[in-house]
Amino acid sequence: MDNIRNWYKIPRALFRLCFILVNNVYCIPTYVVWMVLLSPLRKVNPDVYWRIEGYFFHWLLAMVSMWSWSAGYDVVEMGDDIAKCIDDRTLVIANHQSTGDVPLLMATFNPRKQILPNIMWIMDSLFKYTNFGIVSVLHQDFFIMSGKSKRDKSLQALVKHLQDSYLPCNRKWMVLFPEGGFLRKRKAVSQKYALKNGLPMLNNVSLPRVGAMHSIMETVGPKANNNASSGTEISTLRWILDITIAYPKGEPIDLAAIVFGHRPPCKTFLFYRLYQCKDLPEDSESLTSWLFERWQEKERMLESFYQTGEFPGYSGSGHLVEQDYLRYVILHLFFIISTYIHVQIFQAAYHYCTCLIY
Repeated sequence: MDNIRNWYKIPRALFRLCFILVNNVYCIPTYVVWMVLLSPLRKVNPDVYWRIEGYFFHWLLAMVSMWSWSAGYDVVEMGDDIAKCIDDRTLVIANHQSTGDVPLLMATFNPRKQILPNIMWIMDSLFKYTNFGIVSVLHQDFFIMSGKSKRDKSLQALVKHLQDSYLPCNRKWMVLFPEGGFLRKRKAVSQKYALKNGLPMLNNVSLPRVGAMHSIMETVGPKANNNASSGTEISTLRWILDITIAYPKGEPIDLAAIVFGHRPPCKTFLFYRLYQCKDLPEDSESLTSWLFERWQEKERMLESFYQTGEFPGYSGSGHLVEQDYLRYVILHLFFIISTYIHVQIFQAAYHYCTCLIY
């Protein structure tokens, strides 16, 4: 009987898959072509180039936001008000459970015009080889290499990237998943490490890796100006935004669910804790302890949420992140018209070259 009732899910899933594939076809190449055409501006006036690129990047991520929104996967914000940090340099740290984490963060940030144009994502190097890889390369996100043997080299590359890209491009926010992988993959290793080192056993999160955060704080944290060369000053991080991602019933939404829409509509809750960077400990050992405390706090919060439906000490219903469907329509038209223009340009160039040859 359930199979009969749910027959409509198959054509709906196929329709969503086809739509998202087509959406990728006319959005990602359009972004790439515009960036190539505007590349001379990068040398003449890099500030203007990166401002324009930021708008294009935001519009492209808005398409990804639409995927989860159209499937009925809403996001509810709770906790501290993040309005005060939107225009400042902010490091976002969040627990990592599935491939759905990033699209849902995009959907959360999408309605705020200042965030996505000025954001830098820190992601696994494997992401470079996905359909969005070329976009992240052009936007100058950072691809971090996994594995103990590559850790030192990767952290050195992160420091260089912050100095050569994050600061010159005037990025504001950067997103880091300190766990370094999904919970289902990291949980056993995390618990083994906790048992060996006398740390609490965590079930809803895994212990964070501290190397990337240490490198970030050393390079663009409050004390970076003390380490900078004489006469130079760095616009440093001002805030740490700690996000606890809580999926309904502790069952993460993954990218497959977002693409096919096979899971029932639901709400994912994001709980915000906002900290001023100047209040964080500066020495490495104390900063490590501070980060571990945040993840132990996440464990308690998620345990309570999965049992009671509420975060401890917070009884509010939160704020539903609203999306603008009219804006989605306008952006679709922009990408489709841009694709048409680019095709016409390439066809004209091809005919011109053909005439020259023959």
